[in-house]
Amino acid sequence: MCGIVGLFLKDKSLEPRLGALLSEMLISMTDRGPDSAGIAIYDSGAAGRGKITIQSSAPKADFEGLEAELGKKIEAKVSLTVKSTHAVLDVPSDKLEEARAAINELRPNVRLMGAGEAIEIYKEVGLPAEVVKRFDLTGMSGSHGIGHTRMATESAVTTLGAHPFSTGPDQCLVHNGSLSNHNNLRRELIRDGMRFETENDTEVAAAYLSSKIAHGQNLGQALQSSLDDLDGFFTFVVGTKNGFGVVRDPIACKPAVMAETDQYVAFGSEYRALANLPGIDGAKVWEPEPSTVYFWEH
Repeated sequence: MCGIVGLFLKDKSLEPRLGALLSEMLISMTDRGPDSAGIAIYDSGAAGRGKITIQSSAPKADFEGLEAELGKKIEAKVSLTVKSTHAVLDVPSDKLEEARAAINELRPNVRLMGAGEAIEIYKEVGLPAEVVKRFDLTGMSGSHGIGHTRMATESAVTTLGAHPFSTGPDQCLVHNGSLSNHNNLRRELIRDGMRFETENDTEVAAAYLSSKIAHGQNLGQALQSSLDDLDGFFTFVVGTKNGFGVVRDPIACKPAVMAETDQYVAFGSEYRALANLPGIDGAKVWEPEPSTVYFWEH
């Protein structure tokens, strides 16, 4: 079943409240997905710096000393901030790929959650309220974010199987539904150079969009292409460094509702996810149309 939320802020004065607003939205969707939950938060970042979010089942052993070791390996200043089973590494933006390769070498058991100049991803097995508390998500600020609470149908209940999925720089996707042609698409994308960590169909959707963007499409164009190439039932909410997009398949049997004001654009699987947002009583509220791409960018 799964529950999806998303919030794209137009009003910068709301940015310190992004984590709190998005967390409340996600917790309201708990009964749609009790297996795992996750949130991606985008902020403006620091000029010339990039971020890599990692996860470990043995964080004390894996994170200890990593800051110094990675800095020495890539010959650059590195800082590390630990949040429970996750950590965010701050590295020079021109060293992101080098740092990713070095992390795999230095800590082969660590899992990469996402990387880019603006994105941080936190996801774990457990209820949304537990995940929110574990990573202190209510205290985070940013310009936009997306979240997901999962009811597993296509793969195992694991941290890697939780959403959001990130397969490109500052890109991530959450999904409610099921794809029927993901195995064929995975093979095609592997030939195109994409890498996969799970058997989850949502990771294929994320990689598909990342591949399209890498070949020159913007997020809106990539979402439009997905309507021709992806088979199944799906509602996608996608984030990029500057953008926020939504698309539903042609049948659109998965529930979805959106709201827009001068301050924000919001998405929820059900209206109750939006009910406590500021100014919601005066918002334009609608159900996104089938086969229609909705796309906003800062």
